[in-house]
Amino acid sequence: MGDYVVFDADGFITEVKPRKNLLRRPLVANIDYGVIQFAAKDPAIDYEKINILILNSLYNKISPVLIINKIDLLSQEELEEIKSNLEYLSKIDIPVFYISTYKNLGMDELKSFLKDKVTAFGGPSGVGKSSILNLLQDSKELKTGETSKRLRAGKHTTRDSKLLTLPSGGFVIDTPGFSSVDLPPTSDAQDLISLFPEFHQFGDGCKFNNCVHVNEPQCGIKSAVDSGKITKERYEFYKRCYDKSKNEIWNKY
Repeated sequence: MGDYVVFDADGFITEVKPRKNLLRRPLVANIDYGVIQFAAKDPAIDYEKINILILNSLYNKISPVLIINKIDLLSQEELEEIKSNLEYLSKIDIPVFYISTYKNLGMDELKSFLKDKVTAFGGPSGVGKSSILNLLQDSKELKTGETSKRLRAGKHTTRDSKLLTLPSGGFVIDTPGFSSVDLPPTSDAQDLISLFPEFHQFGDGCKFNNCVHVNEPQCGIKSAVDSGKITKERYEFYKRCYDKSKNEIWNKY
């Protein structure tokens, strides 16, 4: 889904244009934005999964966008805490939209942002993805589900990917929810580091050209963490990715 093709006069495909990017799960191509959607509550927000999905978007050359839905379930204090936890995203130019489909909050800004773009929506079940897509289309084309009270997780309502037209221009692709997410198959430490945009401006401060920012002395990244220019949480996330990739991915090559 998402290929640009050329037809002849008889309606036969004569050419498939080169793809600018490709996702294999789900199988879609030529995406402008990859929306990563979570709920602020019910089910609880999963920061680790957000970070992993951002890595996968960047690895696949897709601009990530984060949506936090169900903000109507939060107190103002709870909402400010989530915004504080996600503040680092503004420093790496990843847009965040705080939405309530129940109260129709934040939808006008989202519609304007997605205008004339091709956007794939993904996220765990139960976060209100179909509800947002219905509001974007001004329709009720997609079936909405509910959250399982026993498991505090959503019920799957999307079985296959669907390409949907936006009234204001552009397309959205509804994709099935997911229950687990793997790290992208980076080839080495430098490949992984390239997926952390906030590291780029501080890497020149490292003593060693091949610094992996873990145990090396005089590391520009660790200095940036100590000074608060890179959040400690993101750095700890990087180290978890480094250890997991080293043990489970890179040793396969």
